[in-house]
Amino acid sequence: MARPQNEKLENVRNIGIMAHIDAGKTTTTERILYYSGRVHRMGEVHEGAATMDWMEQEQERGITITSAATTVFWKGAKINIIDTPGHVDFTIEVERSLRVLDGSVAVFCSVSGVEPQSETVWRQADKYGVPRICFVNKMDRVGADFYDAIKTMREKLHANAIAVHCPIGAESEFKGMVDLVTMRALFFHDETLGADWEETDIPADLLEKCKEMRARLLEELATVDEENEGFMTKVLENPEALTAEEIHGAIRKGVIANKFNPVLCGSSFKNKGVQQLLDAVVNWMPSPIDRGVIKAHDLNSGEEILLKPDDDSPLAALAFKIMTDPYVGRLTFVRIYSGTLTKGMNLINSSKDSKERISRLLEMHANKREEKEAFHAGDIAACIGLKKASTGDTLCSPEKPLLLEKMEFPEPVISMAIEPKSKGDREKLSMALSALSEEDPTFRVSTNEETGQTIIAGMGELHLEILHDRMKREFSVEANVGKPQVSYKETITAPSIAKTKFVKQSGGKGQYAHVELEIRPNEKGKGIEINNKIVGGVIPREFIAPTIKGIEEGIQTGVLAGYSLVDVIVDIVFGSYHDVDSSEMSFKICGSMALKEAAKKAKAIILEPIMKVDVTTPETAMGDVIGDLNRRRGQIVGQESSKGALIIHAEVPLSEMFGYSTQLRSLSSGRATYVMEPSHFERVPTKIQEEIIKK
Repeated sequence: MARPQNEKLENVRNIGIMAHIDAGKTTTTERILYYSGRVHRMGEVHEGAATMDWMEQEQERGITITSAATTVFWKGAKINIIDTPGHVDFTIEVERSLRVLDGSVAVFCSVSGVEPQSETVWRQADKYGVPRICFVNKMDRVGADFYDAIKTMREKLHANAIAVHCPIGAESEFKGMVDLVTMRALFFHDETLGADWEETDIPADLLEKCKEMRARLLEELATVDEENEGFMTKVLENPEALTAEEIHGAIRKGVIANKFNPVLCGSSFKNKGVQQLLDAVVNWMPSPIDRGVIKAHDLNSGEEILLKPDDDSPLAALAFKIMTDPYVGRLTFVRIYSGTLTKGMNLINSSKDSKERISRLLEMHANKREEKEAFHAGDIAACIGLKKASTGDTLCSPEKPLLLEKMEFPEPVISMAIEPKSKGDREKLSMALSALSEEDPTFRVSTNEETGQTIIAGMGELHLEILHDRMKREFSVEANVGKPQVSYKETITAPSIAKTKFVKQSGGKGQYAHVELEIRPNEKGKGIEINNKIVGGVIPREFIAPTIKGIEEGIQTGVLAGYSLVDVIVDIVFGSYHDVDSSEMSFKICGSMALKEAAKKAKAIILEPIMKVDVTTPETAMGDVIGDLNRRRGQIVGQESSKGALIIHAEVPLSEMFGYSTQLRSLSSGRATYVMEPSHFERVPTKIQEEIIKK
């Protein structure tokens, strides 16, 4: 099926809008929808009416939880936008969105500049090599400082942030901006909601400053694009001769190469500068062609191949989000890297080695939708009919099975027990937990075998609170939840061997299995590795899979306090079987017993989640805040001053952070704030380990 004329691949832009909470991402997206003609009334976050924040919880709290997808058209380009959350508990939503994007707009508040969560999302974008342009928003706010915001980008993010706008006024006097490429001033008309603006000469009092800023911009572009000698010569000898097209071309090259971050300014809420941001996306952001070929693993030949972003290439699509839609059921969002996806198509999910069929294809606009017959390379599509696909799975055609690079998800750090309020809620709770864990790979559900309780685990208290709330509203489940608990982990510190036999004779057919394991610590963060080292068939092939399953079950429950083991290498080295009495079940039980026996001898220890905590406090409360963090076993990593306040960076065990917000308010008379995100796991002190085991 041919690609529509207005959706040529070079005119497609897949972008995300990312930022710290409250920097104005969603308001910026709302304005983009309005000016591009997608909506005819602007939704406001503070009124709870933002189009992209369509979940009730998002509207009540004024925060973005799920990354909603939408498509707009602007000046001949098709722009697929993903509005990502800024709250740290939903960091995986940002991560999986960045994995499938070609470019991103980083939104910063003109008053606060770079905030802790801005650093997190910037690091995530670095990880995936996503080109970024920067938008300094809220120029109308008291304390707005465009130049200080750029300074914090350069200092904290090590970004090559260079202004392409010069603001005209600030705070209540913010009128518009000077475009340093064209050297024209843009004044916005408030009465037309910013839809019209006037292009004039630069005000006399700003002319010298704009000339200086333009010279700085051109010098930086000349160093970014050293190969273009003609451009460099003009910059040095005759900068006035440079055309806007030449400058746009140099900026685009620098952005795509990830060497240059142009900085624009505006006020989304006051409707100033959003169309210029859209122009920048079209002019400077990469198309799927610019992002180049993508690596895939050919499952037939076993070789690595390079896929071109082309409609006629083999189909390769990555599922990056699962969503339960109240009208159409299970929606799978996919990014198509190559090939064409059509309605009714049979597919292979190569990550799970299963067959899938697409019954319908939808183009999403926040939570509204439009039916489509086909999607092409570079598109983001919502599919109905995929039953087994989960986040990170590769979808391809049966003729050419391929595997794209997998996505990795962090381990949950907090858990709580959950139980239905009545018998009638039991089944609904099970369905809700299943649907929500499919949607969110950082939300885990397990059963405590000793107590029979259902345990839910996630990335933070807000994360679990929102999920509990969604169960109530979307699935009509009434459930009681316990107090949040820390999700500890166990690991081993020495190698060991276990020679385990499982023999049972109780009349009739007996059970027999014999498994020998060697275990040793794995590198930190490398996870679990289970290797089959059996030779000569001492354990027949059909019993190897059940043995591995038993080992995995043993790993899940650990040996000290029932927490799962991490960073362990297990080798199955020897064993024996009985022609009559051996069965899959006996080897599964034996595998689990052997793992526990080996782990007990391997000097097991308990690990606790350590949180990265950033506290912004007035200097008067600094001593009390630092003293309190020390009492919580915190380590102060660093501190910096920012506009009369002090930012303290610390690493603190999660177990010591419950109730912290109340304590911080009382220490600082309500003036200090903090953000917290999972950092890493670390060994628990011996005394605390003993207490955990006793419990």
